[in-house]
Amino acid sequence: MKNVLVLFSGGLDSTTALYWAIGQHAYVHALTFDYGQRHRIELELSQRIAANLNIPQKILRIDLQQIGGSSLTDPATPLPSSDRSISEKDGPPSTYVPFRNGIFLALASAWAEVQGYTEIVCGFHVLDSPDYPDTRREFIDAMEEAINRGSRAAYSQRRINILAPFLEMNKAAIITKGLSLGADYSYSISCYAGTEIPCENCAACYIRQKAWDEIGAEDPLMGRLKKEGKR
Repeated sequence: MKNVLVLFSGGLDSTTALYWAIGQHAYVHALTFDYGQRHRIELELSQRIAANLNIPQKILRIDLQQIGGSSLTDPATPLPSSDRSISEKDGPPSTYVPFRNGIFLALASAWAEVQGYTEIVCGFHVLDSPDYPDTRREFIDAMEEAINRGSRAAYSQRRINILAPFLEMNKAAIITKGLSLGADYSYSISCYAGTEIPCENCAACYIRQKAWDEIGAEDPLMGRLKKEGKR
């Protein structure tokens, strides 16, 4: 069996990636980052998802608030609303955390090297996501090359591979794929506002609801919140 490490925030994409990795008949470990994000509720609920699947989870703590430059790490910077973050083409939106995925992949590769994992799975996609430079194919390929040149892999044939199976899929297609794998999205958080109940105003909420509307189904998170009397 392959040893697979999944970058797992607990959002829709990484939850689908977790179920996808499980379906590859691999030994799967979830790696989650506590990086000072304002939406810290995702950490708590990601643990709920991993526990429900009986998947081991490691939470690595780093402080990207020290760097700033993002509305996800600086509470003084307002979150973009509606679909503004995916319509602007003059640079990444304020939710871009400088080199976040590069930092995550570097730390993930270091942890994978020590623990013996040979594949890192991430839920990156580009079709209807914000215009982030660190989710593109050329970035992933460059990071994989750097990782294998700058790790023990440089002395052996045991490479670390970065897999992004949903890169050319939109959000609705990713969810549909997850549903076919039996994914439970009822504890999956996307909202940037920092509460379990979605604000329904930030860009992440807009993109998520748009995808469920395209599928023609109720968001399981909203269904669960209704059943629990939280909304």
